[in-house]
Amino acid sequence: MSGSSPDPLPPQPGPGARRRTRNPAETRRLILEAATSLIAQQGIDAVSLSAVAHLAGINRGTAYQHFPSRDELVRAAMQSVSDRMMRAVFGPPEAVVERRVEDVDVPATMYRLVAFATENADLCRSWLLQILASPDPTADPFWREFHGSLHRFTETELAQPHVDSDAMGVLVLSGIILWPVWVSAHAADEGDRAKLALRMSREILRLSMFGSMKPEKFPEVFARLSRPISPEDEVDIAGGR
Repeated sequence: MSGSSPDPLPPQPGPGARRRTRNPAETRRLILEAATSLIAQQGIDAVSLSAVAHLAGINRGTAYQHFPSRDELVRAAMQSVSDRMMRAVFGPPEAVVERRVEDVDVPATMYRLVAFATENADLCRSWLLQILASPDPTADPFWREFHGSLHRFTETELAQPHVDSDAMGVLVLSGIILWPVWVSAHAADEGDRAKLALRMSREILRLSMFGSMKPEKFPEVFARLSRPISPEDEVDIAGGR
């Protein structure tokens, strides 16, 4: 038979495909959502522009237009995780201002951080490894706010003398972000996860109270830690006020 053959069918998008959009901001959001999903499932080593484009339901060329290299994509994905942590723990990044450390609700802030890490364990572990390996962790919004608050605290009369804010920050974050490994092995349901998040936030608070904080400067927190965990304690801390 003469004549040209019919055009081949276009390749079909992957099972995780979304409807393609012409909105660049929405396309970027879909790419980052796919990247963070891949990181959570398989770790940073699994991230490639091809795999992320497939998962997002867009062509690879479009992904390259937004992120010319894998490294840029990974950095942007980690930035999006940091932004999510900021919102969950401190509020919207654009609304965060340098607060007086005396005005920070330490128990509630600590619980929000533990709760977020518990519900986003794989993402948080990947984020922490990137921060620890970074030559400039202050480029990350969450680390900058978390460490900045801790550093300002160590320079006040509320803190014990000679607290190393860098070491303290890594110690606290590492403990919190690795705790979900324990939680996954011991929690049967969401209620158990909430209780275990409360246990970790309370113990981090206890270590801070008797390590870096001056107990006499925090009488209410000291009184709380002098009692076993109670229903009132759970409401005060887990509720986030």
